Amino acid sequence: MSMHIHESAEDYLEAILRLREQKGFVRSVDIAALLGVTKPSVSFAMKKLRENGYITMAEDNLITLTEAGSAIALRVYNRHKTLVSYLTSIGVSEETAREDACKIEHDISEETFEALRRQLLKM
Repeated sequence: MSMHIHESAEDYLEAILRLREQKGFVRSVDIAALLGVTKPSVSFAMKKLRENGYITMAEDNLITLTEAGSAIALRVYNRHKTLVSYLTSIGVSEETAREDACKIEHDISEETFEALRRQLLKM
């Protein structure tokens, strides 16, 4: 399974990870609220993620990341947290840093991300 998936899929996987950390469980309705999307959009995305082996859904509709899904979610979430830290360290407001990190985290090259991470560690 390739680590290269669509940005929206990465957003959904990251949301599942964040919700699991916050609540201990994940439901479609919580994903819709977090991402500001409709429940049908979440249902469609969950179907695709399940078909691609990134999540499982239990009888009670609770959503769990598979090993492959967790790997992608952690990579995106760690990028997000690092970018927010970097942007706030150079004077960007917390809210703007979070918004911009969401945009940057998917498109930034591994080389540039690692350089930013190294720079942040020096600060």
